[in-house]
Amino acid sequence: MRFTIPQFIEHEAKVVGPLTFRQFIFVGIAGAIGFVLYFTLPFSLFLLASIFLGGGAVALAFLKIGGRDLPTVLGNSLKFLTSPKMYIWRKKETLVAVFEKEKPASAKATADKEELPLKIAEKSQLKKLRTQIETKTK
Repeated sequence: MRFTIPQFIEHEAKVVGPLTFRQFIFVGIAGAIGFVLYFTLPFSLFLLASIFLGGGAVALAFLKIGGRDLPTVLGNSLKFLTSPKMYIWRKKETLVAVFEKEKPASAKATADKEELPLKIAEKSQLKKLRTQIETKTK
């Protein structure tokens, strides 16, 4: 009995409860910033800032777009936006060298005399066989 064996499995270890280290860092930094904002801002501004901060942290930690996590998507987007966009295609002119195998002088003389015209194959018998099978004749 054959079984398919999964390959290319990437599994990040769970460090803190159900969170990986990367997820924990995103949520932990947002929590630390929220803690500082609690003591520095009025409560209404703290609430508004913590909602945005927490939403961003959760999105960075858990959101996947097209099978890729959000920090990777954002990094690729930034790289695309900052890279040059002009692509010019120029066909490279390459010389094609054709080498013929040299024949000995005696072989050349006999090859010229014995050169036969190309054989043209007869029509395929498949069409004839198909017709015979369809009409059930022999």
